[in-house]
Amino acid sequence: MKKSKFIQSSILLLIGGFATKVLGMISRIVLTRKLGTLGVGYYSLLSPTFLLLLSISGMGLSTALNVLIATNKYSNKNLIITSLYLSLAMDLLIAISLFLGGNFIVNHLLHEPILFYPLLSIMFVLPFISVSNIFRSYYFSKERMLPHIISNILEDLIKLGCIYFGIQFFLYKMENALTFLMLTNILCEFSSIIIFLFCFPSFHITKTDLQIHRENIKAIFKISIPTTLSRLIGSITYFLEPIILTTILLKLGYAKNDIIIEYGIINGYVLPLLMLPSFFTNAISQALIPIISKHFFQKEYAYVKKKIKQALFFALFIGICYSLCCFFFHEPLLFFLYHTVEGKNYILFLIPIFIFYYLEGPLLSSLQAMNKARLNLRISTINFFIRTLLLAVLSSLSIGLYGLLIALSINILFTVFYAFYKVQQTLQAK
Repeated sequence: MKKSKFIQSSILLLIGGFATKVLGMISRIVLTRKLGTLGVGYYSLLSPTFLLLLSISGMGLSTALNVLIATNKYSNKNLIITSLYLSLAMDLLIAISLFLGGNFIVNHLLHEPILFYPLLSIMFVLPFISVSNIFRSYYFSKERMLPHIISNILEDLIKLGCIYFGIQFFLYKMENALTFLMLTNILCEFSSIIIFLFCFPSFHITKTDLQIHRENIKAIFKISIPTTLSRLIGSITYFLEPIILTTILLKLGYAKNDIIIEYGIINGYVLPLLMLPSFFTNAISQALIPIISKHFFQKEYAYVKKKIKQALFFALFIGICYSLCCFFFHEPLLFFLYHTVEGKNYILFLIPIFIFYYLEGPLLSSLQAMNKARLNLRISTINFFIRTLLLAVLSSLSIGLYGLLIALSINILFTVFYAFYKVQQTLQAK
């Protein structure tokens, strides 16, 4: 029964992940063709800031709910309502911060005033994402994957429609197009919220459910704080990436537009192509969290080890097969997807590293599910110093964007091998 439940969840997530990956890839293709390489570069500069704010807004609440609801020790209604209070309060603080500091961010950190209004639009998007993610985590913890899959597909269809039919009315000015692109997330997330509410079980909310209980807050914060700090550190690393690159390369005499274009090629063409099978590892990682949380809490360690081994085997198999495909057919793939072969040398450089990249998700999810959020925080902290220092040093060597690729490669290898060691160490102690 346990085996069939895990396999069923994984297959559903795999099918849904494949559908959303295809739709997401189509959306990216349409977007890159409509915005052009320079427009993709601008969007790539804004994305790290968006992800940073998203990490702060989420506060690790989704992961905390996944673990806590799966253990069946707490009131589900109160956990969800308390998480909504916390997340929406943080969204308000972020909105105030963006309103007061938006000019400084775009002028002195991103060095692109054109990004001011797209940056401000993030404050309207975050509350919808927060509510959607909290509801989504409930279904994950209950191993009900269908509402999640339906909502993701609907989101991608809406986004694709907005990009294909809507963005053309704003292309006369790049900042308007980028702002429109950011605000489309509101419609996407709202559609998910409707789906989640429609599929929610009927229950009665009492005054007790609306109150904040100290023991629930403690349980949430025990997981969410290290998770938030871990994601925050990762997002800060990503946020600092374009700032460090542009600052150092501009001082070395590189043209500003060349930096933006090359950075856009890496983030708009190269990495999405290499990460294409990530829907598979994401499906495995998402299915692992409630399964491992539940059985690790019940001290069924042999079952936990078996599921982790299965996840790593399938992830590595997919990684090797897809990496070989990219090695031999990277030019046709680039041209088919983006009508360009720019970035082919970057792909050849990264292919050997990305074989290991697909192990990262299952390993980190396993640690999270075994209540080892602090270990993930430690990994993120070490990665922050490694990647930031390497990026600064390597960018100073006049090797262009290859400094970024080398820093990224070392980051991936460290994460995978250190996480594998800690998973093995945790299970050996049981």
